[in-house]
Amino acid sequence: MPALNHTIVWSRDRHRAADFLAEILGLPAPRQFYHFQVVELGNEVSLDFMDHPEPIDTQHYAFLVSDAEFDAGLERVKDRGLTFWGDPARGQAGEINHHFGGRGFYFENPDGHLLELITQPYGEEE
Repeated sequence: MPALNHTIVWSRDRHRAADFLAEILGLPAPRQFYHFQVVELGNEVSLDFMDHPEPIDTQHYAFLVSDAEFDAGLERVKDRGLTFWGDPARGQAGEINHHFGGRGFYFENPDGHLLELITQPYGEEE
């Protein structure tokens, strides 16, 4: 079965965006690979940040994390004074959701990509 290996994340400043994600998720510092800043994730997938001078269409990236990683990530978001939401429409500011028996929230990276931390995968009936 095919497996996702990496995807490119367009950024106005690849260093800033990659560092931001690694810090929020508590990951090692990104590594440089050619003209990318690479954030290695726990499932052998990487997000490869690349500078893009044109307007950037925002994307959504969801990260399945443990309860401890969720708590630490939420604290890092709060410590930075970032707005977070319980829903992808950004109508529930300062809230978390409890979908599928877990917890989740959304926040933006420096380029406006909507990031999500969840403790339970989506797809099962609630």
